[in-house]
Amino acid sequence: MKKIIFYFCFVIILIFVMPMIFTNKFKTEEVLSSNMRNQEKFDYGDYSKIKLLHTENGSIEELDLDTYLYGVVASEMPANFEMEALKAQAVVARTYTIYQIRNGNKHENASICDSASCCQAWISKENRFARWDENFRIEYWKKIISSVDETKGKIIFYNNEPINALFHSNSGGKTELAINVWGGNFPYFQTVETNGEDAYTSYNSEIEISKDELITIMLENYPEFEINFDKENCIEIIELTEGDRVEKIRIGNIEVSGVEARKKLGLKSAKFDFEIIGNNVKFKVIGYGHGVGMSQCGSDALAKKGMKFDEIIKYYYKNVVISE
Repeated sequence: MKKIIFYFCFVIILIFVMPMIFTNKFKTEEVLSSNMRNQEKFDYGDYSKIKLLHTENGSIEELDLDTYLYGVVASEMPANFEMEALKAQAVVARTYTIYQIRNGNKHENASICDSASCCQAWISKENRFARWDENFRIEYWKKIISSVDETKGKIIFYNNEPINALFHSNSGGKTELAINVWGGNFPYFQTVETNGEDAYTSYNSEIEISKDELITIMLENYPEFEINFDKENCIEIIELTEGDRVEKIRIGNIEVSGVEARKKLGLKSAKFDFEIIGNNVKFKVIGYGHGVGMSQCGSDALAKKGMKFDEIIKYYYKNVVISE
């Protein structure tokens, strides 16, 4: 009788338990294999050269990636910023470039263009030298070269993929979620605070327009627009984002997003307040740019406090890995 029970249990194990063991084994191997494939499918060597579209004349120039990055860093960040901030910019620009090549379809025959409003700014060495003070040209260019060369090959990854490494001039003290600007959801963009950005000229700005000019701008975009300036709260900020920027604002009978208001009114940031003064409306703006990702002034402020470039990057982009 005991032998029968033993054989019965053995058969049960063969039928039910063993398949589970092998299935789990195969699943584990499949996951590991998938992770390996994810790592293997990115090869930095595939991006050693880029095709740069010069928007001024439509010509396309082929450049080594790092040679191209010299022009990006020189154009995008002041050369008198701290070296660690410049290094952070170099890594961010390199990552952004590769992300655009892998995911962008902006330019049919080019990898990327030289326009800051479309891709990222770029300037030739000759033009950069012409704009720098003669006494600092050599020193500044050495810093630009070093920022790129000393971070050579370094890319920012999230889940084994290069990130969309967005950056801006000045966050006004707090960065923004991408979803509040473009609607896309990228987990590595979070709202973070940076002290010290108020020390930079890009932190504050004002624009004052007449009531008639405001009406003209609104009617050009919204034909049904109406406003009575004698009415209390004829202009009203309705909602703010996590980054303290305007989420929604009502102007007369039209409700628009802060991003749209910034664009239509020519403001440097969606982080603004307003004041009606006589026949004018004054907009007081904090920060410069969309506010998503790394703040360039913020990175310089952090570098002044002793942060290294990789620490600055991980401060602005969450749960990322910097690799080669």
